[in-house]
Amino acid sequence: MGQQETVATSLADTVREGIGAALAQVDADLARRYPGDPGTRQPVHTVYVPGDVFAADTLRSWGDQALAALDEHAPDAGALAAVLDIPDELATDVHDRVRAKLTREPVEDLRIDFEDGYGPRPDAEEDEAAARAAALVAAAYGGGTSRPEAGGGTAAPYMGIRMKCMEAAVRDRGIRTLDIFLTGLMAAGGLPDGLVLTLPKVTYAEQVTAMVRLLEAFEKTHGLESGRLGFEIQIETTQAILGADGRATVARMIEAAEGRATSLHYGTFDYSASCGVSAAHQSLDHPVADHAKAVMQVAAAGTGVRLSDGSTNVLPVGPTAQVHDAWRLHHGLVRRSLARAYYQGWDMHPAHLPTRYAAVYAFYREGLEQAAARLAAYVAKAGGDVMDEPATAKALSGYLLRGLDCGAVDPSEVARLTGLTRTDLDSLAGRVGKAGKAGKVG
Repeated sequence: MGQQETVATSLADTVREGIGAALAQVDADLARRYPGDPGTRQPVHTVYVPGDVFAADTLRSWGDQALAALDEHAPDAGALAAVLDIPDELATDVHDRVRAKLTREPVEDLRIDFEDGYGPRPDAEEDEAAARAAALVAAAYGGGTSRPEAGGGTAAPYMGIRMKCMEAAVRDRGIRTLDIFLTGLMAAGGLPDGLVLTLPKVTYAEQVTAMVRLLEAFEKTHGLESGRLGFEIQIETTQAILGADGRATVARMIEAAEGRATSLHYGTFDYSASCGVSAAHQSLDHPVADHAKAVMQVAAAGTGVRLSDGSTNVLPVGPTAQVHDAWRLHHGLVRRSLARAYYQGWDMHPAHLPTRYAAVYAFYREGLEQAAARLAAYVAKAGGDVMDEPATAKALSGYLLRGLDCGAVDPSEVARLTGLTRTDLDSLAGRVGKAGKAGKVG
């Protein structure tokens, strides 16, 4: 082969080198602040159970209650489809997958609540409840550090506690409860991979910094790797969205977490109330909620910090007609969140689980063939009626991966439709080599 022809240029190498040197700090900041997707599974929901209510059979009980609600109020695929307006071609598949999920893994993420759902208690009582929570979580994980295998709904892939916040009135109590819980886990065999900690009612970035220092101290005391413990930040106050200085506080909170923030959770009712929204109008689709969540979404984009929507307090209980009304509301809100790229939310009652999974499964199944076809065409450079770019291919891969993780689609389906393996999807989604720290929800 002949020598490659030299093309004419005008700029000296020193110009390029100078620009590289000038932008070196920017390059480093981009890599640090915006590492991208953490490469781990994100649960589709979080279930909160008060610290004094949680028991060894709580998860199985939630699954059984959810199945009972489904059997009573939508006993077959046609009935569920009619209530939720699920297309006929998806009805049987969605119904079957919901039933299987409620049997196998009814709860993907559990938070044992020592905040609003638990309230103020005598110190001795909360001490005992925190120690008991640690023992139950350790037992669910088999007294070790690995996530449990799905086994009849007796353990969740992710489990942990929500402590009291960093405000002065409850700060010491929250710190003590967290200490008791983590110390109990260490004594029982170590911190499990699925451990999740939640810091509520954050108003100032300095409270996030305080949480970081607290976790650093625990890690140092027990000889753990620095950064082993991550935590969620609950966005429940107006100050968390817009600070007194006019800046977006939530972005400062992510920075203050020093890489430990795993997700931002929107607190529907506290945030709505802080904006003056009356109780009858507090909802996930209220304009104040949309504004807060849009700010959260932009602040978290590219940082590896996941997002979770809040909950509805309309419970599917009572006569069938009343349950159906609540189901339609919940299903619609979950679908709305999914379309807005909020892939996780809170569920407050076992009877919310059928509509959570029905909404999630229909969302991924109805778009499966189109997403797979577009991704296959992108990989093959075959073109088609939509010209996708790398960023879109990344989003398409993420869509299929989330569907796989929650059980909405099967690996064999994705392989047949795309010709791609899970490893291929991880690569296209930018997840390769990003295992995520063990203590962080992904």
